[in-house]
Amino acid sequence: MQNVKILPMTFCISFSNFCLCFDLSDLFVIILAFQEFYADFCAIDPYHFTVNVNSNHMYMLPAVVDPPSSQNFCDRVVDGIAAVFLAMKRRPVIRYQHASDIAKRIAQETAKLMYEHESGLFDFRRTEISPLLLIVDRRDDPVTPLLNQWTYQAMVHELLDIQDNKVDLKGVGKVPKDQQEVVLSSEQDPFFKANMYENFGDLGMNIKGMVDEFQQVAKSNQNIQTIEDMAKFVDNYPEYRKMHGNVSKHVTLVTEMSRIVEERKLMLVSQTEQELACNGGQVAAFEAVTNLLNNESISDVDRLRLVMLYALRYEKDSPVQLMQLFNKLASLSAKYKSGLVQFLLKQAGVDKRTGDLYGNRDLLNIARNMARGLKGVENVYTQHQPLLFQTMENITKGRLRDIDYPFIGNHFQQGRPLEVVIFVIGGTTYEEARIVALHNAANSGTRFMLGGSVVLNSKRFLKDLEEAQRIAHARDFKILVLVRHSDIEGRPRGPR
Repeated sequence: MQNVKILPMTFCISFSNFCLCFDLSDLFVIILAFQEFYADFCAIDPYHFTVNVNSNHMYMLPAVVDPPSSQNFCDRVVDGIAAVFLAMKRRPVIRYQHASDIAKRIAQETAKLMYEHESGLFDFRRTEISPLLLIVDRRDDPVTPLLNQWTYQAMVHELLDIQDNKVDLKGVGKVPKDQQEVVLSSEQDPFFKANMYENFGDLGMNIKGMVDEFQQVAKSNQNIQTIEDMAKFVDNYPEYRKMHGNVSKHVTLVTEMSRIVEERKLMLVSQTEQELACNGGQVAAFEAVTNLLNNESISDVDRLRLVMLYALRYEKDSPVQLMQLFNKLASLSAKYKSGLVQFLLKQAGVDKRTGDLYGNRDLLNIARNMARGLKGVENVYTQHQPLLFQTMENITKGRLRDIDYPFIGNHFQQGRPLEVVIFVIGGTTYEEARIVALHNAANSGTRFMLGGSVVLNSKRFLKDLEEAQRIAHARDFKILVLVRHSDIEGRPRGPR
């Protein structure tokens, strides 16, 4: 019998967060490389990332409701933020939204990781001005994720849903098999990169231009008469196939979104949404919302969002009319969850918010809105600006108040930061990502990056709200049962 030579197994081990300890001493192995990649987050666009937290609703609940799940949520967010700064090779100064317990907790745990537990790992070459990490709470701007969207990327996510830059089209009519899941990435698709922030009207014209260009290419490929023509066609065929797939993808997306817009009468709905978000006038707003609630063509979810937008704006101004809308909504919508609007107000009402969401607290914002109203808007469907726009402006102009957004520890900002990461606990939106990208393209000073626990559309925001309400109600019911049980046990027993 010949001697058998056993070759060792070789491994290259790569990981992106924590690597569990394991013993390879009993195995005949050679480890060639052991490498950590700081990729514990999903980079959606150059200035937008997410950490994709599954239990995103946990940010709405006090830690005492479910301590293990709350800790898991915080750990996942802290790990994601840490990975971003390790990839950037930066250690930031940290500020947080004072009114938010979850923002404070995550800021403190992030600082503890970067400055105490893993201080050596974050000990990069210092810049003259440290970058800023600002941690804010989604509930400070509940309006943005409730609105319909009218720019390409945001609209696709709102109506069709984007998951990690992919769109599932399996349920959309007769779509070819190779188009049932399509990629929407500004890094891979030049047309999408050029049009991702365009409004729906301009997008339609640009797609028509792309189709016309493709038809010209297809027409030239039909005119094959010589060997040279045939060779040229073969050489260009991969590019032709790629162009065909890209044209087909964008035409399918826009066609399906147009169908949904018409079916749900979203242009009619969105006009009222924008008025609720951007302009005052409680009487006119109540009339507009009431008319849409009575319109049988309006879907239940759109009715719910309209009442929520009205409630967020006028909760203190018109409690009687608000109750009328609650009752109307409950009588018309079979899917309406009792108390969901009230739960939203409890979570994100005017008494809970820090920022000037409607531009009616700060004199500067009031003057700006008056000037804007006199000037008019170019597009009534895209006139809304997220609260994030104000926050970014306050940072670049040094107006972010310490009392509202305090620093963690003894690490303060020396001068205005040149790099800012704003992390939104509860999730970002593509409308906010657009604001960040447009700012960075137009300004050479402070560069912003936006991140969050998830990327929201109205469907996901409402789902998180419903799940948080369900858990809160279950806990309240359990406490009520325990209180009643203790009352019964504590009562003196009467004579037998």
